[in-house]
Amino acid sequence: MKIRVAILDKDSAYLDRIASVFNAKYADKLVVYSFTDKDTALSQLSKSKIDVFIASEQFDIEVEKLSGKCGFAYFVENHEIDSVKNQKAICKFQKVDLIYKQILGIYSEMATNISGLKSAEETCSLIAFTSPCGGVGTSTLAAAYSVACAKQGKRVLYLNLETYGSSDVFFCADGQFDMSDIIYALKSKKSNVMIKLESCVKQDASGVYFFSQPKVVLDFMEMGYEEIDMLIQNLTLSGKYDYIVMDLDFELNGNFMHFLEKMHKIVMVGDGSVISNLKIFRAYGAIQMLEENMDISVMNRMALIYNKFSNKTGRVLEALDIKTLGGAPRYEHATVEQLLKQLSGMTIFEQLI
Repeated sequence: MKIRVAILDKDSAYLDRIASVFNAKYADKLVVYSFTDKDTALSQLSKSKIDVFIASEQFDIEVEKLSGKCGFAYFVENHEIDSVKNQKAICKFQKVDLIYKQILGIYSEMATNISGLKSAEETCSLIAFTSPCGGVGTSTLAAAYSVACAKQGKRVLYLNLETYGSSDVFFCADGQFDMSDIIYALKSKKSNVMIKLESCVKQDASGVYFFSQPKVVLDFMEMGYEEIDMLIQNLTLSGKYDYIVMDLDFELNGNFMHFLEKMHKIVMVGDGSVISNLKIFRAYGAIQMLEENMDISVMNRMALIYNKFSNKTGRVLEALDIKTLGGAPRYEHATVEQLLKQLSGMTIFEQLI
C-alpha cells in the first residue's frame, strides 16, 4: 500500500528537492505528485486518487469541494504555525522525516477502512516492568533495558503506560505528535490506528523508539484496558518492533492480571529495603491468590530485579518462588543519561534479551 501525495507550490526548485528526497527515502510508502499550477493540481486529485493534498498557503483552496477521502493541509514557512484558514499546517522547512509523519497523521484520519501498513510474521516480545514499591527506579530500569536491547541491534519500543509517567524524561527526538493524539485515535475509532502510531512514534539517539507524554495527564486517564489492548495489538501487528517494553502502574484487579498474562516476561522491581521487601512479599501473595481464583498463569513469567541495592541495608527475599535476575547499586548524583548508560551495560538484562 502506497499513500498518494500531491504537493502544490510555486517554488519548482523546492518541489524537485522534496520529491527527490521522498522518492529516495519513502519510495515503498509514498507516491508523490508535484504541481506549480493550482488548476492542474485540482484536476488531478480525483484522476490520480490522491490521498493527501498539501498546498502552499499562497493558494486559496476550497477544501469543502475536495473529495471526502482526501486529507488536506497548507504548507507554511514558520514551524510555529499550527493552522491556516482553519486547516492544518505543515512547515515546509523541516526534516523530511517530520513532514512524512505529519502526512501519515493526516492520512490516518481519512483512512478508516484499511488494515494497516504491514503485518508481522515474526513474534514481538512483550516485556512489562512494574512494582508495588514507589521510588525504586522501575521506570529507569525499563528505559535502561530498552537501551540495552537497542545496543544489541533489536528494534525496541519503550512504552510508558504509567498515569503520571513520561518517556520524555529518558528519551528525546523531534516530532509534533504525542500520546494524546494516539489516545484520541483509539477512543474515537475515526483514525487508522496503525498509521497513526507510525506518525506519532519518535526515535531517540540511542535507537529506542518511544511516544512523548500526553499533553495533560487527564488525557491518559481516558485510556482504559480496552484501548490499551487495541494499542498493543496494533503495535505488535505492525511488525516494526522486536521488543515492546512496557512501564506499568502496579494494580491488583482482574484487568491488570489479564493484561500481565499476555506478557512474555514480567519484571518486578524492589530495592531490598525492609519496606520494599514487605510490599513485594504481600503483592506476591495477592497475585498467587488471584491466579488461583481467576485460573490464569502469571507467576511463571515473573522475575525480580533489585535496584538501588545496598549490601549494608538491603536484603534479598528468599521465600519467593521468583527468579532473581540480579541487582544494581545506587548511583549518587548521576544524571538520567549517566544512569541509562551504566544500567544498560550491566549483565542483569542478559536473560531478557
